[in-house]
Amino acid sequence: MPLIRNARQDDEAALVQIGLLSWEKAMGAVGDPTSMRESALAAFRDFVSSSWLTIFVIEAHGTVAGWAACENRDDLITDFWIDPQFEGQGLGKALLADIEADIVRRGFDKARVETHAQNDGAVGFFEKQGYSVHWLSSAYQPKIDRDIQSMGLSKQLVSDDPGTYGPNL
Repeated sequence: MPLIRNARQDDEAALVQIGLLSWEKAMGAVGDPTSMRESALAAFRDFVSSSWLTIFVIEAHGTVAGWAACENRDDLITDFWIDPQFEGQGLGKALLADIEADIVRRGFDKARVETHAQNDGAVGFFEKQGYSVHWLSSAYQPKIDRDIQSMGLSKQLVSDDPGTYGPNL
């Protein structure tokens, strides 16, 4: 059974590695991520070292298998990374449920996530979990010299209509 917990400082190397591996896999649909690898690695190191208190970790058999974060402690899931060797085992679904519950505990009624539109694995995963596409945009990315489409997905976590009269207690 997987264990979901808050990140610790000693998780930093594993979190950076998982983020980078997952990012490289996702970027494969866009083009060769080699030219952006060092920048991505630096970004993961900076984020993990400065924001580890906002990170949830999932372990499988005592090994860190993925992580997620709401960087600004709001309803936007800014990072969601599962080590490719652990994909398809239900760990992403469990981690997402946990981070969604945390979003609700913090007073938000929906969750949001953003990704590039060619990230079929992420888009399909989030759609299977009840997320819907709410926007699509395109912007030029100079590091790969092309336009990249991005999309935002969201999921209602708390019902707007309680179906009863009076306050929803």
